[in-house]
Amino acid sequence: MCRKSILMPLSQMILKVEQEQGGLMRILGVDPGSRITGFGVIEIENGKLRYVTSGCIKIKDKALPARLRTIFEGMSEIIENTGPDAMAIEEVFVSRNAHSALILGQARGAAISAGVSKGLSVGEYTALQIKKSVVGYGQADKAQVQHMVRTILVLDAVPQEDAADALACAICHGHTLEHNHRMSKQQGRGTQP
Repeated sequence: MCRKSILMPLSQMILKVEQEQGGLMRILGVDPGSRITGFGVIEIENGKLRYVTSGCIKIKDKALPARLRTIFEGMSEIIENTGPDAMAIEEVFVSRNAHSALILGQARGAAISAGVSKGLSVGEYTALQIKKSVVGYGQADKAQVQHMVRTILVLDAVPQEDAADALACAICHGHTLEHNHRMSKQQGRGTQP
């Protein structure tokens, strides 16, 4: 379900968080974009999700290298201020415009580099996986994702589109981690005499 990018396997990350923080894990979700990069931070403890913060990095620079620097620096600051244990990011979707996909891939790389430089493991998910995890339907539209993010995290208002997508990515990662953790516990019980 999740392609592991770097650092430690998810099962080891869960065990480490349980030992160090009593089961509380903070996840940074990222919806990469070359003009607007959404971010959302949630906490997960004993299967319960809790909203921490969300927002957008709005990039005004015209030159791509300057935009990538803004994304890297902005994500680095968010990581320093929120202290996540893991990062989850949406994979690039290639539609008709290959040039746009390449630019989006570079924005995504800047965000991932910020996470990796701070020692975070990175989970990658397709838009279909994220929507299915949050809405229950992989072809859900943006309004459905926003509604479900608001409902799941018990928010007072609907989050901005890019922030909602980032929160959905973090929720998807949280669900995946919880599922993998339950499966590893069940497998551990099945192998004991």
